[in-house]
Amino acid sequence: MINLTLRQLRYFDALARHGHFGRAAEACSISQPALSMQIREMEEVLGSDLVERGARQVRLTNFGEEVLHRARDILRSVDELSDMARAARGSLSGRLRIGVIPTIAPYLLPAIIARLTEANPDLDIHLRETVTPKLIRELEEGRLDTAIVALPVSEPALTEVDLFAEDFVLVRPGADAEKPVPNPETLREMRLLLLEEGHCFRDQALSFCYAGQAAPRELLDGSSLSTLVQMVGAGIGVTLIPEMAVAVETRSAHVAIARFNGTQPSRRIGMVWRRTSPLSKPLMQVADIVRAAGLAQRMGHTPP
Repeated sequence: MINLTLRQLRYFDALARHGHFGRAAEACSISQPALSMQIREMEEVLGSDLVERGARQVRLTNFGEEVLHRARDILRSVDELSDMARAARGSLSGRLRIGVIPTIAPYLLPAIIARLTEANPDLDIHLRETVTPKLIRELEEGRLDTAIVALPVSEPALTEVDLFAEDFVLVRPGADAEKPVPNPETLREMRLLLLEEGHCFRDQALSFCYAGQAAPRELLDGSSLSTLVQMVGAGIGVTLIPEMAVAVETRSAHVAIARFNGTQPSRRIGMVWRRTSPLSKPLMQVADIVRAAGLAQRMGHTPP
């Protein structure tokens, strides 16, 4: 009989995610020698190497890849047992792991956390901010309970709950404040600043500005909305940002905000979670709180 512990499986999962003993040990809050010893014990019990140990990183062996797949299934099932117990209590309490995309997190999270903790004082909220593809993967692997993203994500294994719509606004240098608002055709002739690849907001902005056309190669990329707005303030170009970001990102930049004429570029914000999650009912309560926070934030910071 093979005797492996859940702790060992979690250590192995962390090692696979980080590809480095030191970073995995730090994530697990143990020493590197202790984690290394646990992985060695797993290999001895299973009778085969799980990883190839290199100078700078580790790689999973073919056998290690197979074990990882099974280990994550086991860990997900164990976590779902805990979720079932929490759901049976009928209230939100204990750990709740929420993922948020970067174009929402800085602007909406303070209101969401305040409302969640006020309504559920026993809730232990863990936050993860990253781009949508990573959030979806971590949801499917059971490392997140839910994520706040731009819809649709179109993943059959996930439930999508539409929360609210949000318009995009044009950010241009302050000196351009009195100029006519450009239409998409005119916008294509301007230097457009966008988030780097991987951000869904980049794709949404491109869809509005270059609908049906190939985007030019000379687009300038930034790592955050804050960087883009500061670049606009320096006169480098123009950009689009979601309206929830206006109050935060424009307060220290000499820029002008304008709404487009006619059809407004926009996105839909929603929450997603695994269809099999026992927390589906409590997560609907969270969705209601996120919706209320989003609508209140929008009403309080609507640009001209």
